[in-house]
Amino acid sequence: MSNVTAVPIPPTPRRVLVMLWGGLAAALIAAVLLAVCGTGAARAQTGSNEQFLAWNAKQPGVQTTASGLQYQVLKAGEGGHPTDADVTLIKYKGTLRDGTVFDQNERAPLPVAQVVPGFSEGLKLMQKGGKYRLWIKPELGYGDRDTGGAIPPNSVLVFDVDLLEFIPMQVLQQMQMQQQLGGSGGPGGR
Repeated sequence: MSNVTAVPIPPTPRRVLVMLWGGLAAALIAAVLLAVCGTGAARAQTGSNEQFLAWNAKQPGVQTTASGLQYQVLKAGEGGHPTDADVTLIKYKGTLRDGTVFDQNERAPLPVAQVVPGFSEGLKLMQKGGKYRLWIKPELGYGDRDTGGAIPPNSVLVFDVDLLEFIPMQVLQQMQMQQQLGGSGGPGGR
């Protein structure tokens, strides 16, 4: 028979055990918080429009108007703001929540009063030289209407908009009249 010598193991001090269990608890709490926060964006993207807009409203720099339009100033502009009586010259890109591009233009003249309500409201917030991102809820966009194109009914519309210029509609109409008169052999045309 062999003799085994028993070596006594000293007990672990209580403070070391408390630190060990406290560290494990802190790591578990941090992991749960990270999982919840990290999946918030993914849940918002795949959830309802209301869930997405509620999540988006909490993102840094995003502001929400009384109507529910959400916007973010990417670059501030200068001067006055367009009104319903103005025509804007803009550069824009329109996407759905999933990033699908449905429209874009480098230089589009758009009358402020002749676009969907959310886009009109966003334009009136801007100043010349400014760049905004707009999130337009369905009620301020096309609602439940089928546009027959790339925009499904009840879509949140996302626009990046650069306001290049704006002028009163009356001034534009006068300029167009002068061009028509000048080019048709009228006064000053010969």
